[in-house]
Amino acid sequence: MRPRGFRTTKTGKPAPPAVHHPVFARFYARISVASEPTIAAHRDELLAGLSGRVIEIGAGNGLNFAHYPSTVSEVVAIEPEHGLRQLAVTAALRSDVPVDVVPGVAEALPVKSEAFDAAVVSLVLCSVRDVPRALSEIRRVLRPGGELRFFEHGKGGGSAMALGQRVLDRTVWPLLFGGCHVSRDPIGAIRDAGYELGPYRRQLVPEKGLRMPSSYCVLGTARRPDLKG
Repeated sequence: MRPRGFRTTKTGKPAPPAVHHPVFARFYARISVASEPTIAAHRDELLAGLSGRVIEIGAGNGLNFAHYPSTVSEVVAIEPEHGLRQLAVTAALRSDVPVDVVPGVAEALPVKSEAFDAAVVSLVLCSVRDVPRALSEIRRVLRPGGELRFFEHGKGGGSAMALGQRVLDRTVWPLLFGGCHVSRDPIGAIRDAGYELGPYRRQLVPEKGLRMPSSYCVLGTARRPDLKG
């Protein structure tokens, strides 16, 4: 009998390449926990009202798990990085809803098509290698009419900040922060991937203080079109 918090899935697809960045994983785990006083309220808003089966892509160290409402019957959490995935397994054991942590990448999700009522991406589209392919995969695994919840950072600010973001993306930022990019446009990418955009709002995180290249966030919803309607 497998322990709660870990599952393997069989789809016939080749296993994704292993991802192991131990230095970045330790850094990310520490800074994400330290940022929870600022981020926790956004996690609550992101996940409020979800129900049924949910897939979370890029679950990291599992900080979203404590915020899922009891109406969620199961969370399948995809995380490619070995060290973060082990931390997510530990977080899953403490969760009030069933969470299975699965190795995999956003561009090749190891789950069946149309198997989920909702999908969650939380500060992850910045770091996937192929954003259109990842969003296409998420559409594949959502049922028709299924909901995408997103909390992402991307391009923002004035012309000087936008230029700085582009320069950072082409130089040191992805190397220092595990493949993260700060000049991507999550709203444009979601729209271009064929989703029906719902309500969303742009916000600074944190709201006050020094504005970083990663401070320009957007939180909202979208849906896979219901082809049956």
